[in-house]
Amino acid sequence: MNNEMSEARFRHIVRIAGVDVEGDLLIPYGLAKIKGIGYHTGLSIARILGLDPHTRVGYLSDSDVRRVEDFIANPTRYGVPHWYLNRRKDPVTGEHRHLITADLIFEVRGDIEREVKTRSWRGVRHQLGLKVRGQKTHTTGRIGTVVGVTKGKAVQRKEEGK
Repeated sequence: MNNEMSEARFRHIVRIAGVDVEGDLLIPYGLAKIKGIGYHTGLSIARILGLDPHTRVGYLSDSDVRRVEDFIANPTRYGVPHWYLNRRKDPVTGEHRHLITADLIFEVRGDIEREVKTRSWRGVRHQLGLKVRGQKTHTTGRIGTVVGVTKGKAVQRKEEGK
């Protein structure tokens, strides 16, 4: 009888913050499916809200899902420090925010466009399609066909033709 009750509560798909999350995932992994939230943020959300991180997302009640969505929308209300947010000191508004899904993609694209427009070093690197964060480029990040050493068979054919 208890098995039937727990099976009735379980949902295979749970919609959290506009994203369909599989119900058989643990809470931190399920929340990590939302762009802008990683495993550790999902784990901290579960711990701060008093949810067991070893619980499956499908067993969350509607009120728990609403609490999680409220947390994602306003993390500072729950005591999350500013340094934990992914959009600190927004250049336009100056506020600290945590962005998710399409908002995050839109803001990052806007940041890159702003850097290209101001012709900053990072903007120029973005514009040229080169590495931006100081990585080596001598051997990595190559795009296009392989240039350099040819296979041994091609060399042998040339010798036979002499």
